[in-house]
Amino acid sequence: MQNYIIERVEEIANYIIREKSTLRDTANIFMISKSTAHTDMTVRLPQIDPEKYDKVREVLDINLAERHIRGGHSTQLKYSHH
Repeated sequence: MQNYIIERVEEIANYIIREKSTLRDTANIFMISKSTAHTDMTVRLPQIDPEKYDKVREVLDINLAERHIRGGHSTQLKYSHH
C-alpha cells in the first residue's frame, strides 16, 4: 500500500474518532467519495492499525444505530418550513 494512502487512512480514522463524524460528512471534509472513505475504514484500516479500527468501528456502529433518527429529523425540518 502506498504511503499517501496509509497517511490518508490514518488521518481519516483520527478525524472520525475525534469528531464522532459520519462517513458521509468525513468524505466531504476530505474531498473523497463516500465509497473511498468506507473502503479506507473497513478494508485498509484493519490492516494498518487494528486497534484504531476498533475505535472507528464503535463510532460507525453508533452512527448506523442513530441514522434513522437523523433522517427523521431532516424530514421534519424539510416540511416544517412550508
